[in-house]
Amino acid sequence: MTQAPVYDPTNDTIRRNPFPLYESLQEHDPIHWSPVIRSWIITRYDDVRQVAMAQTMSSDRLRPFYEALKDERREILSGVMRYLNEWLVFKAAPEHTRLRKMMNAVFSLQMIQGREPQIRSTAEDLFSQAPGGQPFDFMKDVAVLLPAYVILDMMGLPRGDFRMIKEWSDDLRLFIGTSRADEDKYRKARSGADHMSAYFRDVIAQRRATPGDDVITKMLLAQDEKGSLNEDELVAMCMLVLFGGHETTTNLLGSAVVALLEHPQQQKLLRENPQLIDSAVEEFLRYDGPSNSIARVVAVDHELHGKSLKAGERVFAMINAANRDPRRFDRPHDLDIQRSPNRHLTFGQGLHFCLGAPLARLEAKVCINALLGRFASMELGPGDVNWLDALVMRGPSNLPLVLKS
Repeated sequence: MTQAPVYDPTNDTIRRNPFPLYESLQEHDPIHWSPVIRSWIITRYDDVRQVAMAQTMSSDRLRPFYEALKDERREILSGVMRYLNEWLVFKAAPEHTRLRKMMNAVFSLQMIQGREPQIRSTAEDLFSQAPGGQPFDFMKDVAVLLPAYVILDMMGLPRGDFRMIKEWSDDLRLFIGTSRADEDKYRKARSGADHMSAYFRDVIAQRRATPGDDVITKMLLAQDEKGSLNEDELVAMCMLVLFGGHETTTNLLGSAVVALLEHPQQQKLLRENPQLIDSAVEEFLRYDGPSNSIARVVAVDHELHGKSLKAGERVFAMINAANRDPRRFDRPHDLDIQRSPNRHLTFGQGLHFCLGAPLARLEAKVCINALLGRFASMELGPGDVNWLDALVMRGPSNLPLVLKS
């Protein structure tokens, strides 16, 4: 008898290539209970979209988790929760609406589009340092640095602080995104939050004394009918902008390059037709996107496809599964940089549509065009490509690449 598939994100095979499992779950168990992570796994496009929008689900998923912890762990995480509870991604209306309106004004489309020359210059500079004909790690030397430098520049922070900030960000990511039960990850997350919040309190004090033309100053000046952001909200938003402002694009760039390497005809098509870059980026976002899932908590008891979902249970709506649902997409497992329409769910839906989507799209467009325009060929270097140990994010953790002019 064939064993029913189980979603286990700690499984190395699933981490490298989850799509066969997603396809099986879509067909046989679209509302799947994973005993490994004690959560519901949703894989069909319409269901994922419904979970993202439904009033029966709550985005305030950290508070129930925190309140269920033992006293010792709650004490460790108290300093983390102080700031994560203020992040937009964990907020529900009406507080989410208030904060999102203010952040939309800070990250206007006009402001983001105005960064294109600086993004292009940064990408060209990073590629100029790539060793032609010799293997290098595309993730470490380009995919991590480009969006990090862009967001640091936008925030008016020195690029030299990046390694220090990245270490704190990685410590936070262990807590937010990984499925592994690691006691040490709570202490690391606390350390990361403590260091990052102290850093931003100092920066905020400097901006109050000497305002600049940067995102942090704009957040300080942001107002609505209830006034400005309070100190904890400001610190939390700085942490979120820095964390979310580079992680998503880093993963997108890595997965896009892997997709082009695995589909040489599509790479050739894009090289010969660089004007296809906009639709190509949308296809990279769909085909193997940087947002693996969105997490929710069941707010009220209800049924979905005959399964009883109880209040308080965790739900992971698998965006990357939905983006390859044959009920929505023709040839879902094919990379097609001319795909149209392409209504992927990578940046979310409704209230929680990703604030940084325009910036991520722009960075990907500029970086991929710069890569293909500068180098006549690219191929995988020696060694394995490893993938992030993460539930909500997806991307290569390393990518050995050889570029030739």
